[in-house]
Amino acid sequence: MARISGRHGELYVDLTGAGAATPVPFLSKFSINFTIAKIDVSAFNDGNKVYVAGLPDAAGDFSGFYDTATPQLYTAASDGIARKTYLYIDNSAGSVGTYFFGTATFDWKIEVDNAGAAAVSGTWSAASTWARVG
Repeated sequence: MARISGRHGELYVDLTGAGAATPVPFLSKFSINFTIAKIDVSAFNDGNKVYVAGLPDAAGDFSGFYDTATPQLYTAASDGIARKTYLYIDNSAGSVGTYFFGTATFDWKIEVDNAGAAAVSGTWSAASTWARVG
């Protein structure tokens, strides 16, 4: 596998709740973080702290530019319904088709700056098991 540019990344979300995920317009960055809960099981006479693995977690964030023609992720953030979500690292024609999939709940923020573009950002959290596909 070769290194790739992030310019063909895309975040798809079921914005309407109807089951069909579509690209979220005007985003320029997203992330996905996979972590494992670490449970402290340290006991007397251990030489250091000892941990066992707990449940895995998937969460991330996104950012881009505010779009007046669409609700972007406002509806998803305000109704609290878990949405089908796809994160494509490279969604260009001829790409390998690797993506991450699961359902997520969203938080959303608008930031307006006198010296810059109106921006959106937010976070998402897993609402189901997440998996890498492809």
